[in-house]
Amino acid sequence: MKAAIRVDGLEKHYGLTAALRGIGFEVGPGQVCVLLGPNGSGKTTLLKILATLVRPDRGVVEVGGYDVRRQGRLVRNIIGVVGHQTYLYEELTVAENLRFYARMYRVPDRRTREVAGLLGLEDRLDDRVRALSRGFQQRAALARALLHDPPVLLLDEPTTGLDADGRRRFAEIVADLRTRGRTVLFSSHAFELERDWADRALVLSAGRLVFDGPAADLDADVLAGLLAGKGADRVRV
Repeated sequence: MKAAIRVDGLEKHYGLTAALRGIGFEVGPGQVCVLLGPNGSGKTTLLKILATLVRPDRGVVEVGGYDVRRQGRLVRNIIGVVGHQTYLYEELTVAENLRFYARMYRVPDRRTREVAGLLGLEDRLDDRVRALSRGFQQRAALARALLHDPPVLLLDEPTTGLDADGRRRFAEIVADLRTRGRTVLFSSHAFELERDWADRALVLSAGRLVFDGPAADLDADVLAGLLAGKGADRVRV
């Protein structure tokens, strides 16, 4: 089965700083993969490259079989992205934002109500985005990313600002996506809380991939050791 995400020999530099150093991995259809690492380890850069927002310097990067450099438009058609920015228009209401993106992706307006319900936004549809709390802005951003039911989700710390209800809803969405064969790659700053959501974990440290294996094999002590440069024999690539 063709990988939903394929990365081989990926490198990215910003001036003299190496953000990613020879990264390689594959994520298959229906897999939920958590991306871990400290600030500055390269997580956001990797997600931006997969989302065609940043160009790699060298290496192979494919999403859904499409090359991110040569076939960026095709990649963008099949991904849903949540980043540190919401990509929502703050002066518009939640409903207006969702309808705008629904028409861009050519999905029916009823889909906006469906995803709003999944994320508990029914009572916030008429609120302007700028008036929402950070948590509800994040829910709206997740709704935007899910509108066109993309086969690949790229989510940069998607639970930021979410309360317990929001996290529960997100966990249910991830479980449903896995069941339906969707691929999810998400970065996390709360791995102990979110480990059970993922089948697999990738750990980055200083731009290098230091672990690729079952999320169940990681705990706080193992993760801390990897980030401290210990246990390199545990890497699986």
